[in-house]
Amino acid sequence: MTTDLEYAPKGLIGVLTPQANTTVEPEFAILCPPRYGFINARMVSDQTDMEARLVDYAEGIETHIGQFANAPIGAIALAVTGASYLLGREAEDALVERVFKARGLPLVTTALAVCDALTLLAARNITLISPYPETLTAKSVHYWTSRGFHIAELVQLSGDSDSFHPIYALPSDAASTALESVKDNGSDAIVMLGTGMPTLAPIAARAGWNGPPVLSSLFCLAWRSVAAAAGNQPDRGDLDLWLSAAPWKDALSKARRDQSL
Repeated sequence: MTTDLEYAPKGLIGVLTPQANTTVEPEFAILCPPRYGFINARMVSDQTDMEARLVDYAEGIETHIGQFANAPIGAIALAVTGASYLLGREAEDALVERVFKARGLPLVTTALAVCDALTLLAARNITLISPYPETLTAKSVHYWTSRGFHIAELVQLSGDSDSFHPIYALPSDAASTALESVKDNGSDAIVMLGTGMPTLAPIAARAGWNGPPVLSSLFCLAWRSVAAAAGNQPDRGDLDLWLSAAPWKDALSKARRDQSL
């Protein structure tokens, strides 16, 4: 006879996802290595303005975390980058500390996960590809600068204003076109911002290319959350393995085949 414990993941992550985001769950599932898993909770806000919703998500984080109840999670992943821009560096750090003191669990914010990856890569001169409205993009530039990074180039993407959401409806080829345009600009790394735009296919296609390392918000969040759930610190060798796409490219290919059926 088997028990539930025989199928329990080695590390379980509680993922907090914005209410209308359609990208976090499928791409997190692709990135999760064997014996790691996640459960998802939706962060809900009745604010009609996007920036107000982002702040609302952060301010209500205890309520959102409460959805996990007594599930044996080893880390909490905050799958939204924009909230960090609006909170600012000090408030974000305080939020992470407050959750750890209250829950005894690491809170991995998407923005700090990106910072950890860039630091391991010794990347200070970075290119940003932004799907946000210009006002939020400007706040993101201020945030990254406050964390010690220099913005070498900024590419502003535009979504379909008639879609259900301009960011979540962006296709991955929008990011691919932008990546090719900045390949030779001399930056240390390229970061595709936001957890709503699909980015795994563009990252996999550029694993080992002759351009700078290509990261995305969601990619970094999954990488850092898996390490946190295992009780590990960020590691360059581990990051390089993830960037090679070797651990997850088969899962990506399968997901794309299934989607085309």
